[in-house]
Amino acid sequence: MAKYIGPKSKIARKFGEPIYGPDKVLEKKNYPPGMHGMNRRRKKSSEYGIQLKEKQKAKYTYGVLEKQFRNLFEKASRSKGITGEVLLQFLESRLDNVVFRIGLAKTRSQARQLVNHGHITVNGQMMNIPSYLVKPGETIAVRERSKSLEVINDSIGSGRHRLYSWIEWDSTSLTGKFLNLPNRDEIPENIKEQLIVELYSK
Repeated sequence: MAKYIGPKSKIARKFGEPIYGPDKVLEKKNYPPGMHGMNRRRKKSSEYGIQLKEKQKAKYTYGVLEKQFRNLFEKASRSKGITGEVLLQFLESRLDNVVFRIGLAKTRSQARQLVNHGHITVNGQMMNIPSYLVKPGETIAVRERSKSLEVINDSIGSGRHRLYSWIEWDSTSLTGKFLNLPNRDEIPENIKEQLIVELYSK
């Protein structure tokens, strides 16, 4: 599957937010990238431009490509509830994101790699599909042969799972449980999902 492999600080500067996590470059250069970044005249963005930027921010944040993103939006629009909130719930329930939220990886891209390489199980079965949507009640664990991986042990100490009420974690067995879909106010990402709904509704 194709993925973005370019400079992440450049993307963070484009949106003016640390969407990939703490970024020293963004702290020093809090203006758009490019040779005219600091002096560039701020043109007033069109309504479409603002909506498109919000969609791009969501895609980069969760590491999802356009086709996958549109498929999730269409699925959300067919589901009960507010489309924008349901879309974010789907993004949050992606396996790579859940692995990241639990704290088995320091970044979503690292979590995606762990899943791709077969180090993660769902309900005891190896799952190597990062886009798999984890259902409430399902358990996510590290495969027995992978428990000694340095990348996992380095990440576990972060205690990130304590930040999210919809995730349960057992550090002894290296097993997590996806308790429920998070409410909108529990999702920490700074995304204006209504703008994305308006964009796709044109």
